[in-house]
Amino acid sequence: MQNHYRLYGRHKSHPLKPRQARLVDKLLPELELKPDELVNGSPERLFAAGAKTIWLEIGFGGGEHLAWQAERNPDVGFIGCEPFVNGVAKLLSEIVAKSLGNIRILNGDVRPLLECLASTSISRVFLLYPDPWPKRRHHKRRFINQDTLGELHRILAPGGELRVASDIPDYVRWTLLQIRQFEKLNWSAEGPKDWRIRSDDWPTTRYEQKAVREGRIPTYLTFTSAT
Repeated sequence: MQNHYRLYGRHKSHPLKPRQARLVDKLLPELELKPDELVNGSPERLFAAGAKTIWLEIGFGGGEHLAWQAERNPDVGFIGCEPFVNGVAKLLSEIVAKSLGNIRILNGDVRPLLECLASTSISRVFLLYPDPWPKRRHHKRRFINQDTLGELHRILAPGGELRVASDIPDYVRWTLLQIRQFEKLNWSAEGPKDWRIRSDDWPTTRYEQKAVREGRIPTYLTFTSAT
């Protein structure tokens, strides 16, 4: 992957609460994923009980979407990537509260992981409300670009899904233009309701709720991997 610009902002904001800090110290090492664990191996083996398929969430924020999906899809192995340690701590709290055993966590940049994942090893990828990097000079930092689309297409199984959500119209336009230029991922929308209304298996997040309160309208995009 050629793009080595930083694709995310801060690593940490306010200090962690004592319980969160304990989870980061004690539980995160048990669940933390190192990209080189995936070299020459299938990601299914990362999960003690095995997994029928693997889903990946890039930038899971507070982890509520990832935890919701993991709880309702116990036969799926989930890999969640998030460089923001406060978000990781929130997900760890959800894992404990809901006794989730099908999540592994990468606390850092997802790009080294993408490079290590085997081709066609992922069935679904979520990219929900990525940093829009609104200034033109920072557009090169946007996660959706030709390099990352190439890696996502490589790791997606034929017919696999890439789900993208954004409340920034310019980022939605950017995504659709990048997908059109890439040509190997198909936009599955058949009408306006397909990008205006979340499907039943696509839960809301606290970020989305904040965006709606502030008058921003989310857009939901689903792309499928061409064979």
